[in-house]
Amino acid sequence: MRPYPVLSRQCARGFHYSSATTKEKTSLDFTQRIERMLAEFNASENVIKRWLFEIISWFISASCMTAIVLIYVHIKDRPISEEGAYLIWTNVLGKVSSAALIVPTSEALGQLKWNWFHDNSRAMWDFEIFDKASRGPWGALMLLFRTKGRSLAALGALLVVLLLAIDSFFQQVVGLPDRWTLQSSPGVLPTTSQYTPDIPKVYIEGVEIVSDDKEMFYVLEKFAYGNGTQPIPFGNGTRPDIPLSCPTSNCTWPVYETLGVCSQCADISSYLEFGCLNNRVDWTSNLTGGLGVEGGYPNATMCGYFLNITGPNPILMSGYIADPESTTDREVLLMRTLPLTTIYLRKPLFGNGSIYFKEHRNPLSDVLIVSAANGSAANTYRNETPVAQECVLSWCVKTIESKYEWGEYEERVLDIYINTTAGPWPWISTPFQTESDNGTDNYFLQDIHLNIDVPLSGRNISSYGTRNDTASAIMHGFSDFFPAFTTTPNETASPVLRYMTWRSGLAWNRLLDLNPWLAPNDVARHMERLATAMTNVIRSADSKEMLAGNAWSKETYISIRWEWLTFPLLLLALSLVFLISTMVKTSKNATTGLWKTSAMPTLIYSLPKDAQNQFASQGSWKGSSDESARKTKIRLLPRQGWRVSGQVCTSPTLITRNDHRIPPGWI
Repeated sequence: MRPYPVLSRQCARGFHYSSATTKEKTSLDFTQRIERMLAEFNASENVIKRWLFEIISWFISASCMTAIVLIYVHIKDRPISEEGAYLIWTNVLGKVSSAALIVPTSEALGQLKWNWFHDNSRAMWDFEIFDKASRGPWGALMLLFRTKGRSLAALGALLVVLLLAIDSFFQQVVGLPDRWTLQSSPGVLPTTSQYTPDIPKVYIEGVEIVSDDKEMFYVLEKFAYGNGTQPIPFGNGTRPDIPLSCPTSNCTWPVYETLGVCSQCADISSYLEFGCLNNRVDWTSNLTGGLGVEGGYPNATMCGYFLNITGPNPILMSGYIADPESTTDREVLLMRTLPLTTIYLRKPLFGNGSIYFKEHRNPLSDVLIVSAANGSAANTYRNETPVAQECVLSWCVKTIESKYEWGEYEERVLDIYINTTAGPWPWISTPFQTESDNGTDNYFLQDIHLNIDVPLSGRNISSYGTRNDTASAIMHGFSDFFPAFTTTPNETASPVLRYMTWRSGLAWNRLLDLNPWLAPNDVARHMERLATAMTNVIRSADSKEMLAGNAWSKETYISIRWEWLTFPLLLLALSLVFLISTMVKTSKNATTGLWKTSAMPTLIYSLPKDAQNQFASQGSWKGSSDESARKTKIRLLPRQGWRVSGQVCTSPTLITRNDHRIPPGWI
């Protein structure tokens, strides 16, 4: 028997039946199943179940925000190198939170659209405005303007607009400031309590003689005949003059003490008097040097400023030869340095070898430095008052605060301690005579001791100082230029420095590019720099002790600005209020149905035939020719469809069937 032919025909309900054996219910694909499931939830009698998807979406958003807050609590004030991965998760959670928060807002706003048209007749444009409002901010702004903010739908529209900015607020919560972080490796710098340099022992005929402290003598020579030691460029700054180590670009140290050298200067102009005397000339550039040669120096009339002018041995400190018959041709004394302890027999002048600093115990050098005004021979000839100072270099303990930052080392002296206790004169001189030589042995008998009762740093170090042979070696280093003389034969000639006067024989003269002892150079500042350089040598010796400090490096940290979370949390709360309010409002009206943002009602309830013809052309939506089209109002009646103002008919109702039998004539 032949089977029946397969026929296809559309019934009034719009379903297709392909054959008698085809199942009445066709299988649905995945998306259709999802939509059908959501439709079943929307048709539920339970309010919670009808809005379950929106409630879940809101809780997802709230959970994401809670997770973000917990992550921020965990990573707050921590380095990004350790917790940077969490920022990726906060960005992801922020996106999920904002996306999930849109769902209940747009769905609730979509449902209010159907209630808007069910309650009263509304302008046809309202349908378009509501539809756009649930999809984006432009429609939401139009809805705000349309409702004038006086309906529940206005709150939803406001939320849609504000949700645009939620990502920006999430991004502003996290700041990434740079902070100085303490590193495990410390910075170290040297301090010295007992100075014991490596000075070789030299003997003549079995007797130990003084040898120079080479490191210290190098510094003294730089400052004696020039502008001293200069900083060496290093990176973006200068290299420190002490052997410090800083593993980062920023190191700090606690306040500390170290043995060093301190300088002080005082004006002694009141001790000088002007006069013209016929006296022994001991300062010209061609005189020989050595012990006891002063008796052979010539006499001449000199005019200038004398020290101890009324005493038995007046000393010219600045002046010129005034004797026209003298062979010295009016030579000018521009500058003179006079140590207040004689270099041969180590005898003190002015009592204990000082004028203004008598309380200083065992100074390294106490010297008078007198220079012609402006260092000019013309001013000397005009008898202008010279610049006269007494300067002293003393052993001291310096309390220092140091830091190293971006290649620049900086230290600040907070306090100094100088031994001012009384004591006997430390030098003794003993004549000697051998088969080959004779002279005087000078001995410095006292070790240097400086004790601080309560140091500022709190360190438990009771004694600073050095041995007597070390102190003697440094003191002898000053003998080359203390005493010294700067002279010139006339106003136009270059000044000449006569130095190393202790050497026997012809005079030692030297032309200087810069004479630091000659005005207008700042002698006090020069002595201060010399003291600092000598302190650096002391701190750099092998006897140094390394002090550990803090090494800091810049590291990016995570900073949380909690105030920026106020906006997202406020939107979360408002969206919950909006969702609950919509649930309550729509549950009171069960006849409208729960369509939310679905477009199905527009398919199910079409406009009446006459209204369709009226608005089918796009031209009817522009211009002012058809005011009726622009002012048409519609209302949704669930059992009758759309009711259009000015028309008695409603939307065509659906053809319903009470059974699912095959229509007559179908096989």
